[in-house]
Amino acid sequence: MNEENTKDLPESATENTTEEQPKKLTVVRRIRRVASARRKKGISISSALFAVIITALFCILITFSATLLFAKEHFGIDENSTVGKIVAKITAIEGILDEEYIKEINEDELINSVLKGYMHGIGDNYAEYYTKEEFDSMMADLRGSGIGIGISVIYNAEYAAIEVVSVFPNSPAFDAGVKEGDLISHIYVDGVSVSVAEMGYEEALKSMLGEIGSRAEFTVFRGEGYSEIVEFSVVRAEYTESTVFHHLYGPDNSIGVIKITSFDANTPDQFSEALKDLTESEIRGIILDVRYNPGGELKSVCKTLDILLPEGPVIRTIDKNGVEEIVYTSDENETDIPMVVLANGSTASAGELFTAALRDYDKATVVGVTTYGKGSMQTTIPFDDGTGFKYTYRLYCPPFSDNYDGVGIVPDINVELADELKDKNVFKIEDSEDNQLAAAYEEILKKISK
Repeated sequence: MNEENTKDLPESATENTTEEQPKKLTVVRRIRRVASARRKKGISISSALFAVIITALFCILITFSATLLFAKEHFGIDENSTVGKIVAKITAIEGILDEEYIKEINEDELINSVLKGYMHGIGDNYAEYYTKEEFDSMMADLRGSGIGIGISVIYNAEYAAIEVVSVFPNSPAFDAGVKEGDLISHIYVDGVSVSVAEMGYEEALKSMLGEIGSRAEFTVFRGEGYSEIVEFSVVRAEYTESTVFHHLYGPDNSIGVIKITSFDANTPDQFSEALKDLTESEIRGIILDVRYNPGGELKSVCKTLDILLPEGPVIRTIDKNGVEEIVYTSDENETDIPMVVLANGSTASAGELFTAALRDYDKATVVGVTTYGKGSMQTTIPFDDGTGFKYTYRLYCPPFSDNYDGVGIVPDINVELADELKDKNVFKIEDSEDNQLAAAYEEILKKISK
């Protein structure tokens, strides 16, 4: 789960610093001349090569030592620190590659790879370094916005096409008339229509992406038997993503279902609207479906829970020193209606906090299978150049129960998804066939009858 963070690094942290390298090239050339002269005097090639290697290694040691001294004197970097050792070795490697590496090095790619490797190497499964493009995309996700045409899709194997499962309200696709259930069969690439089957699903998805103001052009099949053909040319723009979907339960319209796919900045308002719409339908209970919810933003899940919970703590955090702190509390307003939370092994982070908090307050029973088990909190810090990094800095706990990092939340009622549904796309499973949803419905009826 990411928490918005206003921490800034000092400008010096983003500056690229270099030091003048010892002139190893001159040394190596002298070695080669000596080796050549000795060969003329009868010295063996292997002996000369050995001399070159020994001298080269000596040069590396000199470079290594000089780098440590330079780093310590000019930047206050301790040669025995992690950074000091990294700087010294990279500088020594760079000095050799500059002279002898036969390929051209992409500097930006090299820097990104080193920084990504560093974050990977600290042993934090959730740590990451972001390029500017990745950082912008990640922050847009947390804001609940995206750039494109505004559709949610899956792969339709039967027709080898992209199937539209939802169209975000007020998005470019919505305004253009794209509909749920449309099959995108062809995409125009540089003015040429190419089938999704020919491009492949992943490549086709990439072709649908682009910058604000550019056009996505594609062919859609719709209607009975997909006999209707519609051509679209949609201008890409920024749109608000939908993370909350609601409907009346198919077999019993007196029960509402709210599905939360993730928690971003827009989720609390979308959830509030969904709850209002369902309660106006005079429902008797609500099934809160957070299956496949990977988490999201801290403030978002806390504000969403605030709508449902009575006055009290929502989340507790524990820092590296074991200090516990309540970082969010709900007000006295709450939702008083029978509730069941539906969760599975892909319910993680904020999705798990949502599940556990409702159970802690005895507001909902949990149905499904044990959740993922991510009870840690990450913070994201930007650099001045638009890049940034993320790392774990706290554990978080539900209002009253224990931290579940690496353990998950065990449901009150364990129900595995039926085998015949496990290979079916979640967006294609109907209420009438969803056995986990049916189990949640049965539990709601028990709550209503009490």
